[in-house]
Amino acid sequence: MNKGKVVSIHMAQSRGGPLQSLDEARALAGRGLEGDRHIDRNEGPKGNPTQCREVTLIEAEAVEALRRDYGVEMAPEDARRNVVTRGVALNHLVGREFKIGEVPFLGIKLCEPCDHLAGMTDRRVLRGLVHRGGLRARILADGVIHVGDPIEAASS
Repeated sequence: MNKGKVVSIHMAQSRGGPLQSLDEARALAGRGLEGDRHIDRNEGPKGNPTQCREVTLIEAEAVEALRRDYGVEMAPEDARRNVVTRGVALNHLVGREFKIGEVPFLGIKLCEPCDHLAGMTDRRVLRGLVHRGGLRARILADGVIHVGDPIEAASS
C-alpha cells in the first residue's frame, strides 16, 4: 500500500454544529479526538464495538468522485468526517492496524453516508458515497495527529 497523507482535520462540538478546521488534534485511546462531539460516545446500543466513532476518515478522492459522477458540489470537510486523506484506500483498512504519523489506529468498519449527512448537504450523497463514505477507526494509543502526517498500514 502506498503511503497516504492527512489533508485536513475537522471536528464539531455538537451534532450538526459548525466544523472547526485544525492543524492538529489530540487522539485519546478508546475515547476519540479531544474536543470532538463523539468523545466518550463510541459504542452504540449494548456496547456494540462496530459503532465506534472515535475517529472518522474520508478520502478526498471520494469527494472529488462525488462531484464528477453525481454533480454534487461539496467540500471534503462537508462530509463531516474528522480526517480527510489523500492517497490511501481507506476501505482496505477495515480490520487492519494503521498509523497516522506515530499514532496507531484500528480500522473498524466503513462509514457509510446517512440521512443526517444527506439532510445537511445533498440527497445524492446517499448514493454517491456508498462504499466510499469513509472509515470508522479506533484509537489504540494517545498521541497527536497533524495535517500532512503520513498514513500507513501496519505490516501484515
